[in-house]
Amino acid sequence: WGDADYGSDSSAVQDQLKGVQQIQASAGAFAAILEDGSVVTWGEVECGGDSSAVQDQLRGVRQIQATGLAFAAILEDGSVVTWGDAGCGDDSSAVRDQLKGVQQIQATGMAFAAILEDGSVVTWGDADYGGDCSAVRDQLKGVQQIQASTGAFAAILEDGSVVTWGEA
Repeated sequence: WGDADYGSDSSAVQDQLKGVQQIQASAGAFAAILEDGSVVTWGEVECGGDSSAVQDQLRGVRQIQATGLAFAAILEDGSVVTWGDAGCGDDSSAVRDQLKGVQQIQATGMAFAAILEDGSVVTWGDADYGGDCSAVRDQLKGVQQIQASTGAFAAILEDGSVVTWGEA
């Protein structure tokens, strides 16, 4: 139900939507993790509704997070696969080598932030929406959790303090 322009028409993939474990949504598309760790997507292509370019990499998916127009999937080995609109976080190529041992990903409307197993943070996407944490990178140590608004991130550190970055 709902507006087909925002992903409500799943008829093209309905036969694949069996054993769904988690669903995540962007502004106009959905991504479902199946029990075998594969992913099925549908909805607007420009919102991440077409994952065919990375489908062969989407195995052993543990978690999916979404910006308004892109998705990021954490794999069992702690690496990350992204797809959707490059300006909204699809293009993680600049940080791909750093995306190892990823524990959690959060997303603003146009950027992603990943917590690594050592408690550090890697960001990518639109800098104005938190995709660039360089101004606070030295403070982002021992990060326990990240939450996001539409344009900013807030990280809780192990000492209970909070560090924020993104759109003021």
